[in-house]
Amino acid sequence: MFLPSVLNSSYQNKRIVVADNASTDDSITYVKEYFPAVEILINKQNDGFAGGYNWALNLVESDYYILLNSDVEVVSGWIEPIIRLMENDRKIAACQPKLLAYNERTLLEYAGASGGWIDKLGYPFSRGRVFDVLEVDKHQYEDIQDIFWASGAAMFVRSNVFHQLSGFDASFFAHQEEIDLCWRMQLAGYSIKVVPESVVYHVGAGTLPRGGRKVFLNFRNNLLMLSKNLTVKEKFTIIPFRFLLDAISAWKGLFQGDLYFFTAICKAHFTVLYLWLGGYKSHTLNRVPLKQLKGVFGGCVVYQYFIKKKLYFSEIVEK
Repeated sequence: MFLPSVLNSSYQNKRIVVADNASTDDSITYVKEYFPAVEILINKQNDGFAGGYNWALNLVESDYYILLNSDVEVVSGWIEPIIRLMENDRKIAACQPKLLAYNERTLLEYAGASGGWIDKLGYPFSRGRVFDVLEVDKHQYEDIQDIFWASGAAMFVRSNVFHQLSGFDASFFAHQEEIDLCWRMQLAGYSIKVVPESVVYHVGAGTLPRGGRKVFLNFRNNLLMLSKNLTVKEKFTIIPFRFLLDAISAWKGLFQGDLYFFTAICKAHFTVLYLWLGGYKSHTLNRVPLKQLKGVFGGCVVYQYFIKKKLYFSEIVEK
């Protein structure tokens, strides 16, 4: 649906590659027939967002990768501002454009809005999106800024850094693997930026619809990410508290009649405990306290949102 907009991108020095992750529809036949200039890589199994990209990018040689979901519409000049910035600063490992909602184009979009942040307990949110509240884009987040994570829906990555850090954690399958990668990039001494001059339009939930599987992956992967990247001291203070908050969220969902939500969180917790007992391994990068990284809110976004009723990024992260 959105491949023509990608082909019309004004940036000249580009290759367009469709990586098929064992699809079962006729999409590849369609691409071959109507877009013969597009390169196609076909994976024989569905390795998810994380494993699928790892597999595909090992087959593509380029200075930069742009990881773009199939449910993203782009505009002609969306590539140039970001590549220009990354060319001028070799310590930038990843960037994202500003994401607006495809169906409501005045809204900043859920998957990354104008740059991803994280709070001291590991809860991700964005400039323009806190939990399920999306802000109207009034150009309030137009500055190029250091962020904690760049959205995987439209992510520019320096290829040598991607491979240096062994890419995404394939065990995540989908959800929060880009946050984990960006965290590891910061630990390796690189920075992550948002460039709002570049704009794309994201449909959302186009690759994995909302439901129990999505909830399970989000909760499981977030806890695994914390166990990988926090310092030892942070692990003993943050992770038990996160288990408690997750449990409260699960029981709240059950009392509201959402059995699938409750079950998914319970399954996520038991899976994490099983993996830890089985010797789940962290990476070997030197860890630094979370508060010393860019794009980190030193408070608790859950408290700010649910107790203090601060719904917008600008209210929570005060300048």
